[in-house]
Amino acid sequence: MATTSPNAPGRSCEGCTLCCKIFGIPELAKPRHAWCAHCAIGEGCRIYETRPASCRDFVCGWLVDDSVPEHWKPARSRMVLTTEDNGRRLVINVDTGRPDAWRKAPYYAEIKRMAAAMARGRGQVIVWQGPNAIAVLPDRDKPLGPVAPGQIIVTTESTAPGGAVDVEVMSAEELAARR
Repeated sequence: MATTSPNAPGRSCEGCTLCCKIFGIPELAKPRHAWCAHCAIGEGCRIYETRPASCRDFVCGWLVDDSVPEHWKPARSRMVLTTEDNGRRLVINVDTGRPDAWRKAPYYAEIKRMAAAMARGRGQVIVWQGPNAIAVLPDRDKPLGPVAPGQIIVTTESTAPGGAVDVEVMSAEELAARR
């Protein structure tokens, strides 16, 4: 899949096609965590010139952000970094063939540092391990399970002293009722 953002200097997809496995492609009825029929694994897209909009619009965090260390290249780390909610959510999409990749060194320590930085701005770090979401918070990892269509992941604050950040899954209606 290609990006709509310019690549960081010295970075390319060369040798990496993990996005073609991890993400669903609605236009092709391709489910998440299955290789795309049009992917030449480790080489590239066989229909690159006519690829669907979801592929054209995809942005790989490692590819476009040179502040992300080299060892995060998806072909090596077995994880694809993306952002959502105007950068307020960092999403780590883990290859189902290596579901423990995010817990290995040096990744886990780096993810915890990212979680602390994101929490200061009420942002989130979410790890997708197959169909299950895990919120990585500065002080703990919180399994959220599957997040159904229509549900959202919301940052909340504890009422306890210190106001620790928490994350919950709720419907838009539940969120509106809290406001």
